[in-house]
Amino acid sequence: MRDPKGPSFWQRLTAKKLPKPHLITVGAVALFAIGLLAMLPSKEAAAKRQEVSIDLSFQESDGHVIAAENQIAITVDRLSNTKPVAAPDVSELTDSLNWKTQTVRSGDNLSTLFQRASLDAGDVYRLMSSTPLAKPLVDIRPGQEIQLGLNKAGELTQLKYIKSKLESYLYTNSEVGSGQKFTGQHILLEPEIMTAYRESVIKDSLFLAGDRAQLPHGMIMELANIFGWDIDFALDIRKGDRFSLLYEEKFLDGEKIGNGNILSAEFTNQGKPFRAVRYQNSKGLANYYTPEGYSMRKAFLRAPLDFARISSGFNLRRKHPIHKNIRAHRGVDYAAPRGTPIFSAGDGRVSATGYSKANGNYVFIQHGQRFTTKYLHLNKRKVKKGQLVKQRQVIGTVGSTGYATGPHLHYEFLVNGVHRNPRTVALPQAKPIPVQERVKFEQDTAPLMMQLASYQQSSMLALAN
Repeated sequence: MRDPKGPSFWQRLTAKKLPKPHLITVGAVALFAIGLLAMLPSKEAAAKRQEVSIDLSFQESDGHVIAAENQIAITVDRLSNTKPVAAPDVSELTDSLNWKTQTVRSGDNLSTLFQRASLDAGDVYRLMSSTPLAKPLVDIRPGQEIQLGLNKAGELTQLKYIKSKLESYLYTNSEVGSGQKFTGQHILLEPEIMTAYRESVIKDSLFLAGDRAQLPHGMIMELANIFGWDIDFALDIRKGDRFSLLYEEKFLDGEKIGNGNILSAEFTNQGKPFRAVRYQNSKGLANYYTPEGYSMRKAFLRAPLDFARISSGFNLRRKHPIHKNIRAHRGVDYAAPRGTPIFSAGDGRVSATGYSKANGNYVFIQHGQRFTTKYLHLNKRKVKKGQLVKQRQVIGTVGSTGYATGPHLHYEFLVNGVHRNPRTVALPQAKPIPVQERVKFEQDTAPLMMQLASYQQSSMLALAN
């Protein structure tokens, strides 16, 4: 019976009676083809070749997950006898390194820090070109820390940039020497926020009163800025004035690391109380308002520079310190160190700048149709005629040019061309809270004012007893 499969390839081949050398050649080609096919991966093996995404996230000790800048995708062959590729353990890597800490000095940059640590300058380029998150390293400041993690070969493997107690950056290269680029992580820690209350009575100066209340000078300046549209802190402060405030304190792992915002405050000046409360609107913008909902920010500052010693006040019959005769003094003199920044009292346009024998360097600013402010005896002018300026923008610095006995600012305030006392002139009404924000404003601010009042009452009762 005939084989149903028919003659085999070799049977048909040998039936043709080919010469022996030809048969050897054909056999060699066939064996080579079989070997080549054996080397190709099977469908099962090909299916196991896949792209594995390695997540560089790691977990802090407090349980917060800090995500890497991105993920690194690599391609691996996962055969039946191989294990899955695991994400690198950054924490173990950190523990195995030798760390050097460099404190940033004035004039330092990343290159000088690397040189002090005896590191290759090429690492600076590799780090800066690896990730957009390396950009903050361009703006390092004196006092900040750069921690360098080196492996046993002395190669840079990790870098920590401690920007503040709450913000840092971590750059990791887990495969040093293989061309692997650094990856970056931006780490933000959330502090615990607690409220605190302080109060004090002014006996000598505002700063000393703040010291007695254990408040930093920065917070005293912030308090003055809040009430600076109503009170001239360089001129109007009197013995017996008092203040109280509710503010935030920041804690990290049980340790106080700083202060936050002033939440509500009261300042009693010459018997008149002024109150303010912080409100963040529905767009996330925060500002200070009266409890009734009027902005603390008004069209003009009472004083165009941070409070300082006043040499003389507004007086139309004042003996001129140089000419010794009675001359109208249509303004206020603020004695301050040479170079002290001078602010524009309000938004406006510079109407004149220049120098005269009497006024020295001067700047005049027009605020709408009715108001004009003048600034005399400047050391330097920082604006030009026709320039638009914003409130609290620096327009010059304190000097003693012209007829001046010492460094000071002479400040004048005119309404419809008539000189008015900057300390007491009635200023335009502040804007109220928008109608659509009224309900939210009352809900958010009423508890803060009640809390401030409760502390004030408790303090009064304690003093009475």
